[in-house]
Amino acid sequence: MMITDPLFYAAAIPAVMLTGLAKGGFGGSFTLLALPLLALVISPIQAAGIMLPILLAMDVISVWAWRRHWDGVNLKILIPAMTIGTVLGYVTATLLQDGHIRLMVGLIGLIFAVQSLVKREDRGEATTASWPKGLFWGTISGLTSFISHVGGPPLQVYLVPQRLSKELFVGTMTMVFAYVNVIKVLPFWLLGQLSPTNLWTSAALLPVAILSTFAGVWLVKRVSTAFFYKLILWLLFVVSLKLVWDGVRLSFNV
Repeated sequence: MMITDPLFYAAAIPAVMLTGLAKGGFGGSFTLLALPLLALVISPIQAAGIMLPILLAMDVISVWAWRRHWDGVNLKILIPAMTIGTVLGYVTATLLQDGHIRLMVGLIGLIFAVQSLVKREDRGEATTASWPKGLFWGTISGLTSFISHVGGPPLQVYLVPQRLSKELFVGTMTMVFAYVNVIKVLPFWLLGQLSPTNLWTSAALLPVAILSTFAGVWLVKRVSTAFFYKLILWLLFVVSLKLVWDGVRLSFNV
């Protein structure tokens, strides 16, 4: 039996819509808002379980939409790194607290967003794909993605300085997280997060997920690259502030 509480859907529908826009490529940091919204009405653990099947359905659309746009060098680096992070997430799932993860991810995203926003756009050169940096940030991203689906900020810290075209940026993010979501299925099932109740609830939200993902793809193709990156950074800043606050509140019982 799926969840029937109207209050849950009042939070879940906006959460899924924002996530769909992000999975379509428009405003990747929107995904960070989903679990906080759902955590207002259900436990974060159950929220993560409900969101995974929805993310997988969204991935089918976004992978198809961006199938010709991805950076092969970055994928070769990030896929093994994200796998390591996912394994670490499963092994430490009972040890890491959600508040600590939120605080860590929030601080990383906040520092990076502030540094990027205060820099002049013409200062410095674009970076290139790097095994040491990619392995580090990819592992962190895989870990935080497993714990609470918040793998975006660490990966953005690695990819944004490369100044890829918006299509390559979105496509690379899409392929990496589609892979990660697939390999999360077995450990999520072993941890009991894919219960019948969660799966039926995910199914009820699928129409919203599909429509909002197509909307995200449509929007990305119609905004300028400069506006796209500025939007990503401001969203990262705002959501990182929220994550820091949530992390402090949950970790120190503020």
